[in-house]
Amino acid sequence: MNNSLLPNGGVSDMLSPSPCLQEKVEYQFRMHDVRAITLDVGGTLIEPWPSVGHVYAEVAASHGFTGIDPTTLNHRFAAVWHAHGDFEHSHQAWCDLVDATFEGLLDHKPSESFFPDLYERFADPSVWRIYDDVLPALDELASRGIPMAAVSNWDERLRPLLAALNLDGYFEAILISGELYFAKPSNVIFEHALRKLGVAPGDAMHIGDSLKEDVEGARGAGMQAMLIDRSGRSSTDSISSLTQLLDLVPAQL
Repeated sequence: MNNSLLPNGGVSDMLSPSPCLQEKVEYQFRMHDVRAITLDVGGTLIEPWPSVGHVYAEVAASHGFTGIDPTTLNHRFAAVWHAHGDFEHSHQAWCDLVDATFEGLLDHKPSESFFPDLYERFADPSVWRIYDDVLPALDELASRGIPMAAVSNWDERLRPLLAALNLDGYFEAILISGELYFAKPSNVIFEHALRKLGVAPGDAMHIGDSLKEDVEGARGAGMQAMLIDRSGRSSTDSISSLTQLLDLVPAQL
């Protein structure tokens, strides 16, 4: 799941325990063969700041709809997001989601008033925060000669956003579902990334914050995968900081 607009980039899924200790040890051993890294974006590299609800409330207020509690909007957004299931990441899909989030709070739907401004607001780098562990990890991986790609369920706003955040230069390729018309967990988007990086599936590792879209999707394409859970609640095949990758990925020879 691309939870790039979820409040605080929260993780809702947990990995189930490995069937046996031997499988876990063997999986960790294989990680030393990693020759390339692919990374999710929302909830993995960046998060909305201060939160989705704060941005929604701010834009609504600028159009005269004042007094809406950001925390309420965060809860509503999360509920609507999860209810949508496989999200299309189209302009219309976002329009419908925002209308549903504000349902009952306004006399007019956002789609009839401020939705265009809200949609563009999330293209602004000022409403996004790069997680503290991201730049140290990317800098070190780049210094080790590890090729990287971003693989994200997003839309046309992502590529310029990564450029504005000075993150695009770390990646040899940026794969966006809205451009490819295939979204994670489809094998197709991961296979495109592998071709761009020029590596076999088993030699690449994907990291993301969704069990279904990132971990299961990447493994379905034959890649290694790790869940990033900064809360530290997941214990199996997960990391709580991207800097932990530095202990798993050797320098390229």
